Amino acid sequence: MYAIIDNGNKQYKVAVGDVVRLEKLNAEVGGKVEFNVVLVADENGVKVTSEAAGYKAVGEVLQQAKAKKVIVFKYKAKKNERKKQGHRQPFTDVKIVDIAVR
Repeated sequence: MYAIIDNGNKQYKVAVGDVVRLEKLNAEVGGKVEFNVVLVADENGVKVTSEAAGYKAVGEVLQQAKAKKVIVFKYKAKKNERKKQGHRQPFTDVKIVDIAVR
């Protein structure tokens, strides 16, 4: 059984036991979070739209962290203009515990 969950403007394919790296969520480590389900596929077939709206995916927050640093370097040739920036995107690791009917 797997489901397509909706988080922000992105969708993720998950199954029970999967660890998913999502955009940063406001949740404590060890806390539970619920996700809206867009599609559910199991032994009975595929359910979408209003049929899948009756399902929910529950996840446990494993960690809040930042990704590796990405270097952004801008310059203009022959003008001695240079700008170096770094960025670390925050993320949340979530383990999917259950996909069930609401």
